[in-house]
Amino acid sequence: MKGDKKIIKGWVMYDWANSVYSLVISTAIFPIFYEAQTKSIYAEQIGKPIDQIDAYDVTVPFFGYDVSPSVIYSMVISISFLLVSIISPILSGIADYTGNKKKFLQFFCYFGSFFCMSLFFFDANYMELSMIPVMFASIGFWCSLVFYNAFLPEIAPLEDQDDISARGFIMGYIGSIILLLICLGLIMGVGAHLTKYCFILVGLWWIGFAQYTYRILPDNPFRKKPEADYIWKGYRELKLVYKEFMKTTRLKKYLYAFFFFNSGVQTVMLLATIFASKAIEWPKGEGTTGLIIAILLIQILAAIGAKLMSNVSIKIGNISTLKISVFIWIILCLGAYFIKTPVEFYILASFVGLVMGGIQSIARSTYSKYLPETTDHASYFSFYDVSEKVGIVLGTAFFALTEYYFDDIRYSVISIAGFFVLGLFFLFRVPKEEKILTS
Repeated sequence: MKGDKKIIKGWVMYDWANSVYSLVISTAIFPIFYEAQTKSIYAEQIGKPIDQIDAYDVTVPFFGYDVSPSVIYSMVISISFLLVSIISPILSGIADYTGNKKKFLQFFCYFGSFFCMSLFFFDANYMELSMIPVMFASIGFWCSLVFYNAFLPEIAPLEDQDDISARGFIMGYIGSIILLLICLGLIMGVGAHLTKYCFILVGLWWIGFAQYTYRILPDNPFRKKPEADYIWKGYRELKLVYKEFMKTTRLKKYLYAFFFFNSGVQTVMLLATIFASKAIEWPKGEGTTGLIIAILLIQILAAIGAKLMSNVSIKIGNISTLKISVFIWIILCLGAYFIKTPVEFYILASFVGLVMGGIQSIARSTYSKYLPETTDHASYFSFYDVSEKVGIVLGTAFFALTEYYFDDIRYSVISIAGFFVLGLFFLFRVPKEEKILTS
């Protein structure tokens, strides 16, 4: 199965399918829609025209409290990642024991897609109910990635994993740009009232293109035959893998580094649009257009960055490549505190795009390459996933609490630089060779 071009193509296609959630829902259309909806409700409450409202002043009722919409959004996303980090390890153990990774991948794809489409009914007058599909769509997307990533070491030879991981991210960026342009065509060409229909398009795109992946990826490649009490056996499988994992040195230390630097990367990706809408001094009426231009710029450069960093890693190694990338992220976070104009934001966004795709691609393939010989890939990738999600919980919660405490979102982005500093520190502690502890 390893190296089969048809299977690799099928695996890569899931990046094309699911990345529209990451761009349209997490980054572009929904955050802008969310900001406009909450701002409109606030304007109605205080009886002021919406163009006279400062984004920093906006609050909405949420469980009896008047809270900043960006704080609500950050905390709901944090809760979704916390739930993913709790359920994905158990499900991964079951998937490995039963050999049903593909079925779990399908379930969470359909689950996430359904709640994406249910964002059509979002109403800022009912924030408590409206944030439920935001949370569940996030859970579906991120849980599906656990099982998707776990196929990488099974389908790709060790020496090809950097390149194939990069191909997945590149396809994801291209596919998501295409759907984003379709959505923008509907919104700008026909009218903003069609924005909600874009959320339905995301769900249909995700489900539709994923069907190719499901037809191609193998079912139960290791021919496992589960017994009836597969839930308990799955939990026991996870415990055995955890004991194995704790005996490694390089893999374990790499995961420490990944925990911190990826917390920073994902927090920036999830909350960059919220930051830019509040911190940048956009000319009147140009904020939305400016954000879309920046997002498209980031996506295009991220695809280039993923390929570029894959080539760099061949020459200097994965860890050295990650060190350079993380150092650049530190500079970008510090620089974000000072930017105010759209031009400054576009320059920053360009550099973010170049390092964003590359660091994600190399981080995934590095973990895959460091795995010991095993058939329990979903369980091993659940540790990667839990590390990622707990880190995002910490990063997004820290972002929200920093803004809440200082009442200034600029301090939030400075705080995220600390995650990259810690990630860089731990990268320097990753040994060149794996050592398995015997006790």
